[in-house]
Amino acid sequence: MPRLLIDTHVLLWWLDGDKRLLRRLRQLIQTEDNEILVSAASVWEITTKARIGKLPGALEVAADVPSCILDQGFSSLSISVEHAQIAGNLPGPHRDPFDRMLIAQAQAERVSIISIDTALDAYGVTRIW
Repeated sequence: MPRLLIDTHVLLWWLDGDKRLLRRLRQLIQTEDNEILVSAASVWEITTKARIGKLPGALEVAADVPSCILDQGFSSLSISVEHAQIAGNLPGPHRDPFDRMLIAQAQAERVSIISIDTALDAYGVTRIW
């Protein structure tokens, strides 16, 4: 079963039915043969940004992200000590701690990441868009 990590914006676009999430990516996410992973870093990002007003449209999701993940049939991906060490040691100018953790998890778990963020390409992960 292929495992695919989805970026935070992909999760939010999926939940909102946002047209920015391409049809072929929607099909990839809803294919039952694929295990869709949502990182604890995405939960942290959504709840943090909703709390400080940077994601006002995600307040309902932020109130119970774990239920949203389960309701969609997605799997949660915890942050391990190994993930944290990889994220902390990542080179380069990308400073966003949430993205750095997603990169580290994609590397450690050997999974592709569904994301529009081209900055991830510099880190040797397979990005699907």
